[in-house]
Amino acid sequence: MMGLIFAKLWNLFSKQEHKVIIVGLDNAGKTTILYQFLMNEVVHTSPTIGSNVEEIFVKNTHFLMWDIGGQESLRSSWNTYYSNTEFIILVVDSIDRERLAITKEELYRMLAHEDLRKAAVLIFANKQDMKGCMTAAEISKYLTLSSIKDHPWHIQSCCALTGEGLCQGLEWMTSRVGVR
Repeated sequence: MMGLIFAKLWNLFSKQEHKVIIVGLDNAGKTTILYQFLMNEVVHTSPTIGSNVEEIFVKNTHFLMWDIGGQESLRSSWNTYYSNTEFIILVVDSIDRERLAITKEELYRMLAHEDLRKAAVLIFANKQDMKGCMTAAEISKYLTLSSIKDHPWHIQSCCALTGEGLCQGLEWMTSRVGVR
């Protein structure tokens, strides 16, 4: 009992950061999601060259979120951000059926990387407001998420422009903090 009380107090007063990388192909909505988390509003963005980093606090949990550019020329440098990463947020453009194979390739390349062996994965199926978009279930099946056994994962439908679904994704992440 005393240990439980101490653990809860420690969590309240410790300012431990949890590193998050936000990845996905260009134009998936990564930066829009980051700034929805930060300011709860849509910010006009341009393609990210390199990265954006912001601190997000959710229920006494401190996330350091790295939004990494998704253009083809930048993807080979994603691994420079992997060290000490606890969470991967993979943003999928639910309209972009043509490039879903590339997203799948990038996902499994990341999951095979030594620095990400303990990382949990949140997949945002973004742009659910668009006509003809793939559902989270369709994306999950295409990405064969059920075959991922060594990383906790969750897929969440969302719309970065309205913020719909984003809180549920963050709630899943906060529920995973400290779970190994």
